[in-house]
Amino acid sequence: MRKFILFLLAAVTLSSCGYNSMVEKEEAITSSWAQVETQYQRRSDLIPNIVSTVQGYADFEQETLTQVIEARSKATGIQVNADDLSPEKIANFQAAQSELSGALSRLLVSVERYPELKASQQFSQLQAQLEGTENRISVARDRYNEKVRDYNSYIRKFPKNIVAGMFDFEKKGYFEADAGTENAPEVEF
Repeated sequence: MRKFILFLLAAVTLSSCGYNSMVEKEEAITSSWAQVETQYQRRSDLIPNIVSTVQGYADFEQETLTQVIEARSKATGIQVNADDLSPEKIANFQAAQSELSGALSRLLVSVERYPELKASQQFSQLQAQLEGTENRISVARDRYNEKVRDYNSYIRKFPKNIVAGMFDFEKKGYFEADAGTENAPEVEF
């Protein structure tokens, strides 16, 4: 009986020491994930305006616009629940967003052939908003990764790993650099 009471006391102590902190850290990840989603949604909301402006100014390559529209649809179609931020789900979300980033980059490069479009104040403002949004996405992803690092290291340390295991606190997934980003992009004129 005495061993049982000691075990119960140890379990309560372990759970109360780390459990609340794990909950707080997990909630910080959820909040940070919401910020990431907000910034990606902002970018997604800007795209129809950019496509519309480009179409209005240029006899534009329909294929490029179609790629942007399809990539946007695919990126907004992937939803990741904040309760399941597994590495696989983050990777799928990131792959769809990367495809959209690539399509937008091709669109902006193609725009270089249309001086009247580049000179348009409306297009310049949209482009500046898109660049600002890309920076916000980067900041939100960095903050999210920092929260994940803090949480993942916290739940893996002894004795908190015991409490984490008892209450199903699992590692969360990181955003990782896209393949090929270690190489500088080639610029051709």
